[in-house]
Amino acid sequence: MDTRADVIRLCMGLPDSYEDYPFDDPNWTAMRHKTNHKTYAFLFERQGHLWVNVKAEPQWGDFWKSTYPAVVPAHHMNKRHWVSIILDGSMTEEQVFQLIAESYTLTQPKRAAKAQSE
Repeated sequence: MDTRADVIRLCMGLPDSYEDYPFDDPNWTAMRHKTNHKTYAFLFERQGHLWVNVKAEPQWGDFWKSTYPAVVPAHHMNKRHWVSIILDGSMTEEQVFQLIAESYTLTQPKRAAKAQSE
């Protein structure tokens, strides 16, 4: 998985997701929840690779950064709560999806998160 279309397709597989371009820069794609409009993934090209910013619990963010060299402190985001995934081919689609899905869960509407945990 190394194209923007691949990541968008992966994200669109999550319920109630939509693709948005909120900035005057077409390089930035935001993947959001339809119900609360919160962003769970930002896609952008940087340094010759596609990058994906995702939200992560701080301890998990630290774990991912120590486990995968392609996971780094988030570019242009709060570095405690967000990480960047550099899509350089070193992580599998399943590993990338796991981080995206975690971000999706952390940003989903509170009712949905509560129902999911029960």
